Parts: sequence; C-alpha cells; structure tokens
Amino acid sequence: MTTQPVLETTRLGLRPFRRADAPPIRQLAGAREIADMTLSIPHPYPARAAEAWIDTHPTDLETAGGVHCAVVLRREDLLIGAGALLGIDRDDAYGELGYWIVVPFWKQGFATEATWALPRFGFEQPELHRIFAHHVAGNPAFGRVVAKLGLRQVGPLRQYVRKGEGYENLVQYSVLRDEFTARKQLERSEP
Repeated sequence: MTTQPVLETTRLGLRPFRRADAPPIRQLAGAREIADMTLSIPHPYPARAAEAWIDTHPTDLETAGGVHCAVVLRREDLLIGAGALLGIDRDDAYGELGYWIVVPFWKQGFATEATWALPRFGFEQPELHRIFAHHVAGNPAFGRVVAKLGLRQVGPLRQYVRKGEGYENLVQYSVLRDEFTARKQLERSEP
C-alpha cells in the first residue's frame, strides 16, 4: 500500500493531512481535554510539532503502512479530528486503530462514524486479520466507541505507559476480520 486512502462516510471525509492543517491541529489537538485522553498529544502543543508530525505521514505510509487521516466535515472540509490505522504488520496481518475528535464535536456520533471507516479499509485493502486499539483507563468514551465497532476488551495493561508524573493503565480491545464483517452484515439486515 503506497497511496493514502481517501475515505468517506455520510457526514465525514477521512483524507490525508496537508501542511495547511498544521495551524488548526495546534489549536484543536492542543486542548487540555485531548491531551488528557490520548497518549501522544502533549499539552501545551509545541510550535511546529504539527508540521513535523504531518511530515512523517508519507514515511509511515511507505515503511510501516501507517495511515493518518484528517477527519473533516465533508461539506466544508472543516478539520474536527484525526483517525489512524498504524503499525500495520503485513506478516501477522494486524494494525492499531486510533482517533481523536475535538471537544465541540463530542457526543454527536462523529467518533463512531469516523472509526467505522478505518477498520473497513484495513480489512479490505491491506487485508488485515486483526485490528486492536487501546486507551488510557481514564478515557472510557474511547472504549464505548470501539465497542460499537465490535472490538472486544481483551485486557488491561497495568501501568503500561508513563503520562506526566505517573503511569497509566491501558485498556486494550481487538476485533478479527470475520467478526467485523459479521457485525457489518448484521447491521445492514436490521430494520
């Protein structure tokens, strides 16, 4: 896979990030609520960090098969978050799902809608067998979103990562291709 996908849902587009996205990334991802709920987003958000992060995307795509998508409202191309399928291992056919959505767009179904597109792509294009995700224990909303996709909790990872002055537990989830496909088919057949 060497071409960044452009994915669409009813309300959202998931497209490659552009350099022009750097200023809104600094503003939006730099919110304390985003930093508190993610592992890799710092607060305050450093100057030029967004540009440096965007510059890594072509390399991630080429070397690790990582796909970083800007989550935008389709009608106005307004950036409201990010979604990713990272660490794609072609030999063992797995990848890691991640996302963040900015605070004004929480609790409106955008996270669920955006994250449906990424596993669908991962199971079809790179033909993954398993997709996993994890979140800090203090972010149960992430777990609720991935559970809607059919990811099942597979266990806590005790004090797995350092965050600030302490260590955070992670909660890990996974879904297999046949489970995800069956769930999609079931939802299509429901009235």
